[in-house]
Amino acid sequence: MDHPVKEPISSGPPATGAGDSGLKKMMSGGRFKYLLALFSLILFGMIMVSLSMGYISIPMKEIAGILAGKLFGTLDITSPVQETFAAVIFDIRLPRILTCAAVGAALSISGVLFQGILLNPLADPYTLGISAGAAFGASIAILLNLGSAFVSIPAFAFTSACATLFFVIFLSHSSSSNGSGLSSNNLILSGIIVAAILSAGISFLKFIANEQVSVIIFWLMGSFASKTWPNFWIIFVFLVLGFLIALYFARDLNLISLGDRAASSLGVDIKKVTLLLLITGSMLAAICVSVSGIIGFVGLLVPHMVRFVTGPDNRKLLPASMVVGAFLLLFADTITRAVLPHEIPIGVLTALIGGPVFCWIFKRSRLA
Repeated sequence: MDHPVKEPISSGPPATGAGDSGLKKMMSGGRFKYLLALFSLILFGMIMVSLSMGYISIPMKEIAGILAGKLFGTLDITSPVQETFAAVIFDIRLPRILTCAAVGAALSISGVLFQGILLNPLADPYTLGISAGAAFGASIAILLNLGSAFVSIPAFAFTSACATLFFVIFLSHSSSSNGSGLSSNNLILSGIIVAAILSAGISFLKFIANEQVSVIIFWLMGSFASKTWPNFWIIFVFLVLGFLIALYFARDLNLISLGDRAASSLGVDIKKVTLLLLITGSMLAAICVSVSGIIGFVGLLVPHMVRFVTGPDNRKLLPASMVVGAFLLLFADTITRAVLPHEIPIGVLTALIGGPVFCWIFKRSRLA
């Protein structure tokens, strides 16, 4: 593995004023859990606001009563209006909202892992071509008209993304000059090569798709429309497993940023930890893309934003990024679903917002 460059990973502004020193004191004083609780409360508030917004506006009081009744088994429908509200909440909005939040959280965790493993501040969940692999599998499923089966398109997308990951790892190993393990440069270059090949394959599939080309294009732009409870539970299971694995190896990920020699001297199995976290981050990205389509800039932007608050310590960065990523993607989805006159694909909105914001963050970090 190449020796890392430490400076870009922190990517936060230097502490130059009283505000920065106060923030560091808050973090070092063990108060990070209160900040995380605040982020969680903001996310919960965003969920409640999103539930109330849409074609049918639902009062907050009704939402609280319906959710509490459902949670404690005391829900009593007394009017047709209340029955409509309950159906809208549990059958339409809540599955979509929770799926959106889970995808945002998973992509953010994946982004933290990729930036830590590859030691590159521009790395994101799609650096290794995972999105291109999932898109290629989904395009094949759409072209073969397998959308009538419940899990056909997500299953094809996930399988293709996994195959892409393992091929990139194989290609990276085979291109390593010393055979010592996974090189960050080789991984990135292998991902670029494979993604370019798959992008050409997707273009060919769109060329021969005829009337189904619009379906492929819409899927590629990403959307949470018509998401169901099974979609949420699939994402949730992968999210919990991925988060626990990432948090368990967070200290090792911190040490890897010091360099191979330093990390090895401190007891880190570089090859094992790198491979395990690489697979974990890729699986999170793969399951997200298979369910929601391609949603860019979340895994790239959120870790940079959170580092301004938590610093580069992955033990704090991972949980904070998970909550902030869930909030930001849910906020964007609420805008496109309930605020804009016509719903646009969520991937388009995240790119339009995330691109300029990331340019500003990147420019500021270069000037700092």
